[in-house]
Amino acid sequence: MAITSANQLELLQTAEAVAREKMIDPSLVIEAMEESLARAAKSRYGAEMDIRVSIDRKTGRATFTRVRTVVEDEELENYQAEFTVEQAKQYMADPVVGDTYVEEVPPVEMGRIAAQSAKQVILQKVREAERDRQYEEFKDRAGTIINGQVKREEYGNVIVDVGAGEAILRRNEKIGRESYRPNDRIRCYIKDVRREPRGPQIFLSRTAPEFMAELFKMEVPEIYDGIIEIKAVARDPGSRAKIAVISYDGSIDPVGACVGMRGSRVQAVVNELQGEKIDIIPWNEDQPTFLVNALQPAEVTKVVLDEEAERIEVVVPEEQLSLAIGRRGQNVRLASQLTGLDIDIMTEEEESARRQAEFEQRTKLFMDTLDLDEFFAQLLVSEGFTNLEEVAYVEVDELLVIDGVDEDTASELQARARDYLDAQNKAALEAARELGVEDSLVEFEGLTPQMLEALGKDGVKTLEDFATCADWELAGGWTTVDGERVKDDGILEPFDVSLEEAQSLVMTARIALGWVDPAELEDEDTEGDVDGADAETEEAGA
Repeated sequence: MAITSANQLELLQTAEAVAREKMIDPSLVIEAMEESLARAAKSRYGAEMDIRVSIDRKTGRATFTRVRTVVEDEELENYQAEFTVEQAKQYMADPVVGDTYVEEVPPVEMGRIAAQSAKQVILQKVREAERDRQYEEFKDRAGTIINGQVKREEYGNVIVDVGAGEAILRRNEKIGRESYRPNDRIRCYIKDVRREPRGPQIFLSRTAPEFMAELFKMEVPEIYDGIIEIKAVARDPGSRAKIAVISYDGSIDPVGACVGMRGSRVQAVVNELQGEKIDIIPWNEDQPTFLVNALQPAEVTKVVLDEEAERIEVVVPEEQLSLAIGRRGQNVRLASQLTGLDIDIMTEEEESARRQAEFEQRTKLFMDTLDLDEFFAQLLVSEGFTNLEEVAYVEVDELLVIDGVDEDTASELQARARDYLDAQNKAALEAARELGVEDSLVEFEGLTPQMLEALGKDGVKTLEDFATCADWELAGGWTTVDGERVKDDGILEPFDVSLEEAQSLVMTARIALGWVDPAELEDEDTEGDVDGADAETEEAGA
């Protein structure tokens, strides 16, 4: 098939028709045609030739050209597409390296095989353009709700027609035992849009917490306008959910606005989520207060927060325990997800028993180490003393407030505490040396004899060993495994060494060994300060 004047306009008409059908730019179809014609021409003139085809966007006329590039003599490899400066002088005036010579060549006759190849090239290019269009259309819609129509179900996964393409609602993203039939209308949350070799993949979800947040945004104008903000969402899809909201307008109740007149707003969300019960909770910056709200409808007696471990202890009356925990632990689990804290729930009786055990343990400590009777040891514990270091090094005035303690008694208490601690330190230091801890680590400032003993037991015996430790190996930490927080025990964690203190100790050791230049650290700190100042300046300017 030769491209004659009779079918030149037909090229443009075909390109327009394909582009209209696939909703892509006609120029992309024409470029695909140009590439396919160039391939056909190369099969006729030779694969090593640089043959290019240009189709006039107005007339449809296809122009075939051969392009040759001027190269250095030693770089000449392809004699069909390149030539030297001397060879180029036959065709060009004053040629220089890098110049190109373009000459028109006769159109080619396209046989059956060439035509089939051209068709494949065009179809491939059109498919790629269609995929790019779909990706560009949906990539910015991730995080929004979309309405679609069910096309079919494959192995529990639902294929949804979303207008300009297909999306997939995986089995684990459906609520409970939802089932759909072809042509059913469905509303989903666009969780992710990925560009993959087989085309853009649009992943939907109905179980994502964000889906509930977006539904509330659609039902509650105050959320859409930014007057009310959804701070956190926790869901047990199809069963129960908790959502925390805050109002930036003192005259608007965030919970009431989300519930709506006679529950109309929240009921619309509940109906969409297959009857999922929703607790709407007021957000509070104070974590213990927020947790008390999150555990509703259970009543909380006492809250103890451990910020470093991100754990919280909640004390409830005996009759409220089952309500606080919920069926199969649902209530406390959702409250934990909402607050981001690990929650331990105990009854008042259990908490009282634990406090009594701690009181007895500290009383026995002071009786055994300071040679006190039980009554006097209990007085110390009642005044808030928890360990020997507090007794040994506290200001004398704090001991004098205890009934029956005068200056002589206070001095004697501190002397006994210090003597016992000194004996402990001496024994720990001897144990550390027996374990092989070297002087380089013993003389390192910041480590107590007990810490040295613990390090020696863990195989850390030199300053070099210590300098190679990670901060979390010393201070401990938390790791998330399969969605659950797991405790990592640190070597120095029993001595209340924080992560920041561990970082400082390790860095000091590295500086002492010459592994790190203090000047470089100062430069980094200075750059950080400058960056922070620049950021603040930009914010102020904005």
